[in-house]
Amino acid sequence: MVRIYLIGYMGVGKTTVGKKLAKLLDIGFVDLDKFIESKYHKTVPELFAERGEREFRLIEQKSLIEVSEIEDVVVSTGGGTPCFFENIRLMNQTGTTVYIHAEPEELAARLRTSKTVRPIVSGKTGEGLTLFIAQHLKERERFYNQAQVIYETDRLITKEDIHLTVDRIADEIKKRLK
Repeated sequence: MVRIYLIGYMGVGKTTVGKKLAKLLDIGFVDLDKFIESKYHKTVPELFAERGEREFRLIEQKSLIEVSEIEDVVVSTGGGTPCFFENIRLMNQTGTTVYIHAEPEELAARLRTSKTVRPIVSGKTGEGLTLFIAQHLKERERFYNQAQVIYETDRLITKEDIHLTVDRIADEIKKRLK
């Protein structure tokens, strides 16, 4: 049984890497945000706006508990998932956690070009976005750094970059599972 949780800041590439990693390992893939959206028939930004962050985090925790029972799966979590309600402990107890790390400047560049709506950074641009990410990342890293595998990446631009990252993460996971 294999269960891998990908954690890290928004825009780091958890979903992109997760899909490729699941395919490489020939196991399932779950994007936790998409799981929540299909269950509640609303987007994450809609849930955030309607219910507030605390209620959303409770929904997220409940969904994570459900997903943590799925076997042979790669789970791409939301950026805040590990930071609330002992979620990082649950993930470490039920699978292998992989923190994908990138520097704030790289994350800001990715988020500026992203088509995904991210409520927490909406309205932030330029240097303000980079400074916000740096501060927010600093707050969250105490949770992220509890991951069993930490993978540094600053480039996920080309398909080759993505394949290289996935191969290296897969190698790390295979070592841990032996």
